[in-house]
Amino acid sequence: MQLRIAITHLLSISMLLLLSACSKANDPQKLTPRVTTQVAGKAVFERFRYEGKDQIFEAELAPNQFQNPIVAGFFPDPSITRKGDDFYMVHSTFSYAPGVPILHSTDLINWQLIGHALSQESQLDLEGQQVSRGIFAPTIRYHDGLFYMITTRIDGGGNFIVTAKDPAGTWSDPIWLPEINGIDPDIFFDDDGKVYITHNDAPQGEVLYEGHRAIWLWEFDLAAKKVVADSGRMIINGGVDLSKQPIWIEAPHIYKIDGWYYLLCAEGGTADQHSEVVFRSRDLSEPFIPYQNNPILTQRTLDENRINPITTAGHADLIQTSSGEWWAVFLATRTYDKSFYNTGRETFLLPVSWKDGWPHIWPEDSAIPYRLDKPAGLPTTLVSQPLTGNFVWLDEFDQPQRDLQWLTLRGFDTSWYNIEQGAVSMTPKGVTLMQLQQPALLVKRQQHMRYSASTTLQVPASPGFSAGLVAMQNEQYLYYLGIKRSGAGLKVFLEQAKGSEAKVVYEQVLSQSLAKSITFTIEGDKGDIRFAYQLDDKNSVDIGQTWDGKILSTQVAQGFVGTMLGIHSRLEKDK
Repeated sequence: MQLRIAITHLLSISMLLLLSACSKANDPQKLTPRVTTQVAGKAVFERFRYEGKDQIFEAELAPNQFQNPIVAGFFPDPSITRKGDDFYMVHSTFSYAPGVPILHSTDLINWQLIGHALSQESQLDLEGQQVSRGIFAPTIRYHDGLFYMITTRIDGGGNFIVTAKDPAGTWSDPIWLPEINGIDPDIFFDDDGKVYITHNDAPQGEVLYEGHRAIWLWEFDLAAKKVVADSGRMIINGGVDLSKQPIWIEAPHIYKIDGWYYLLCAEGGTADQHSEVVFRSRDLSEPFIPYQNNPILTQRTLDENRINPITTAGHADLIQTSSGEWWAVFLATRTYDKSFYNTGRETFLLPVSWKDGWPHIWPEDSAIPYRLDKPAGLPTTLVSQPLTGNFVWLDEFDQPQRDLQWLTLRGFDTSWYNIEQGAVSMTPKGVTLMQLQQPALLVKRQQHMRYSASTTLQVPASPGFSAGLVAMQNEQYLYYLGIKRSGAGLKVFLEQAKGSEAKVVYEQVLSQSLAKSITFTIEGDKGDIRFAYQLDDKNSVDIGQTWDGKILSTQVAQGFVGTMLGIHSRLEKDK
């Protein structure tokens, strides 16, 4: 595991090493200045620091409690499986690479990022994709010694399966499923040896209204790795009640429990009307009957003015523990000003109860709690990089491999950067953040409503390029705080894009042309965002004013992702 972050690896050789590393990661005053060799024509970043400061996480947890969300930030569309005492979870990544993070836990509440299912160019082509395209809604299942992940590449290729014996290792190249259209595929292994795939697609016959979709079922030949020809049939038309014109029935998962086949689906779209509904059947050849008390999870009927609201709940997957308890992972959002959120859709956990043979996740008229009792009888997971609560995440680039939390956009090419001697040396590209190619960009998720992010980099030794700190929701809604060397000397600038090409909204020529390093800082607080810079050991300089952070919200920028923070460099014309 890599040693770069707030809480050092708890499985390390000794507690003394653990406490020493923890102290360094959590105390910025103990960071010693670095002296690295400047490289002409390259951006050199010496560290990146992120700190979460959400009030909802500040109170101490009781020993028997856990904190929602269990995975904060842009980790949407969760799917979960179990192998023995180990749980594994996956999420959508859209046009970020590597694709589909693999998370591991033994207690369902503490999760460690251990790898990605789509880590090779042969598995995933994202060239030319907008941020919210790419990979949609994966499902992960463990069966007979093998892990299966099925998902959709929305533009080009469609649905496919990859497999692995070790989920933290390398996964196979895709098994493409050309017969299966639509999105959100699920793979189900029946106890008679047959395998089935369900998914969202257009309904059979006439589309009756906008958002009218259907759930389809196919048989899959596991030995041949092919869909059984002509086996597809529509099993749900529209949703729970077609007469009420339900929209976007999707994210199906099938389970066989006590002789019943249960079909769990999301319904209502991904915004504030999102919900989870359930159907069941005694036989897969027979109709699925909807539960009369659907939905079994939603927050859409609650007062939008409530304090610290959790909204858009749905897209769930069920798991049973070794002690027999049932739990649901699902996506939801933490909003401010009623409907705004910058962190993307996050992953939450709730207990599942059963009544008259039907699962219940949470009462429709009750707010999802932030704190609940832990699952019973599960060993605590010791993680090196917490994914919820308030924490400090620090990367000093002192390991040869890139940390798993860093993502690129639209590609697997890594030839433009190099990690060595405690720094990232980045070759600028002639690609801006607004273009649909792979930029010179490394990003991680914003995981808190209130946070700070900073990076220290060397002042450019030569003209012709810029480098700096980025906060972006997509290619049309972003901020880029950068520095460049031009004919007038050093220049700090802030670019803002809000629905069109980025514009320079702040620019300052610096007199300290001999400065060696600069630290850029972003402070985010819900819909407000602030920027600052500090040259060498000089005083910090605020940039302008409080800027509009709502342009980094899904409500404004649209799409399906969350805000990403990171480091960027690009070629510039010398002015």
